[in-house]
Amino acid sequence: MPPTLTEIHQAAERIKPYAHRTPVLTNESLNQKVGAQVFLKCENLQKVGAFKFRGACNAVFSLSDEEAMRGVVTHSSGNHAAALALAAKMRGIPAYIVMPSNAPSVKKEAVAGYGGQITFCEPTLAARESTMEGIRQKTGATVVHPYNNEKVIAGQGTAAMELLEDIPDLDVIIVPVGGGGLLSGTSIAAVGIKKGIRIIAGEPEMADDAFRSMQAGKIIPSENPKTIADGLLTSLGDLTFPIIQKNVEQIVTVSEAGIIASMKFIWERAKIIIEPSSAVAIGVLWEKKIDLSGLKVGVIISGGNVDLNKLPWQ
Repeated sequence: MPPTLTEIHQAAERIKPYAHRTPVLTNESLNQKVGAQVFLKCENLQKVGAFKFRGACNAVFSLSDEEAMRGVVTHSSGNHAAALALAAKMRGIPAYIVMPSNAPSVKKEAVAGYGGQITFCEPTLAARESTMEGIRQKTGATVVHPYNNEKVIAGQGTAAMELLEDIPDLDVIIVPVGGGGLLSGTSIAAVGIKKGIRIIAGEPEMADDAFRSMQAGKIIPSENPKTIADGLLTSLGDLTFPIIQKNVEQIVTVSEAGIIASMKFIWERAKIIIEPSSAVAIGVLWEKKIDLSGLKVGVIISGGNVDLNKLPWQ
């Protein structure tokens, strides 16, 4: 079952001692550029540098003491791995993280630094899932999926809840979409709090499986996506997709050039470090494929974890 607004409120209370309440920032140069009033919910300033900590924290602290003793396990090459490792460390339980051997070294170091017990595998989904299942059987650890998990979705929804507490008269919220955990949680929170608010997702043109899934009315898996927005490479889940179908007005695709240009603009003008996946949400406004002129638009900046040796404009 998808989480309810009540469960998102419960998640907010549960993670309150551990997660940051991130600021909402504005930038007049951005407003003028895109022709709207933009309010940036800065999850790049969240612990582990991404919104993922909210969902991981809610999942870990929802476990019974008996479940928690056996730890948690997931497969992830990115922010969810670090988020789950940190949340588990805070609760004092083991976190078993399966990572593909080709994961960026900066991500491997982050997970290890937060105390995650890493097992490397071949960089295929089948290898990741089978390795994780082997660890689960051996340890009894609870699987915490990066996005297709109701506790994770509820945790992610707390960002939009905070955003609407700070800026209650928003017309639209824009969120990037990969597996759909953030988009699902955001949509449940926002639609539950403010009737008539519009929820729009941004997705890379080069990884547009969610856009195509919405058009087809069924999940179309991502096949060999090639985009700079490496946090948005996953396909929608069977839990997230129906929520998105119900609550999300539309998914707008953004070009690679638009992702890079809007990312660079935010770095230069707003002095905020955002990762390419975050820039996809800005890119919806940047490329003006839909008319949001004059509206009050909330954008969830999903993260700020960037390899500084591989900036796209270097």
